[in-house]
Amino acid sequence: MKRFLVVIGLVAILSACGSAVKLDNVPVEDRSSTANGASSGSVASGGKSDGSAVGKGAVASVDLSKSSQDAAMQATTRVVYFDYDSFVIRTEFQSVIDAHAKYIRADKSRKVVIEGHTDERGGREYNLALGQKRAEAVRKALSLLGVPEAQLEAVSFGKEKPAVAGGTEAAMEKNRRAEISYR
Repeated sequence: MKRFLVVIGLVAILSACGSAVKLDNVPVEDRSSTANGASSGSVASGGKSDGSAVGKGAVASVDLSKSSQDAAMQATTRVVYFDYDSFVIRTEFQSVIDAHAKYIRADKSRKVVIEGHTDERGGREYNLALGQKRAEAVRKALSLLGVPEAQLEAVSFGKEKPAVAGGTEAAMEKNRRAEISYR
């Protein structure tokens, strides 16, 4: 009888740890090509990228020096928030990822760490895995936008480093995030 109760207890504990969320496939949209199929790196002025089309009705090139880029990135948010129990990047954060991708591609020596975080719900192992999937989703999105893999690293902190303390829904929303930090 004791063995039967122990087995029932173990089955109950293991079934409580389960989740229906699949953590295998990172859904990221490839936006590296335009609607007509041309690469996003092509130039609309007949393929020239030397600035020779300036003054002929084309868009003038802008000097983006390192200092102006650094100042612009300080004003840009470095946090991507996620829905509960999800690692799908919400569309409102695509512009954040686009801005960081341009910034990282501009300097090949920049190293970026993407830190995945979760709220306090769930077990430690599950939250570490979910945080890793969130960081990997942002890393994959940056990679699809042309950032070399060698410049990116994805790590998970799970629920260990909350941005906001507390058990309210508003606090937990702020903890479901991936943070982009430069090294």
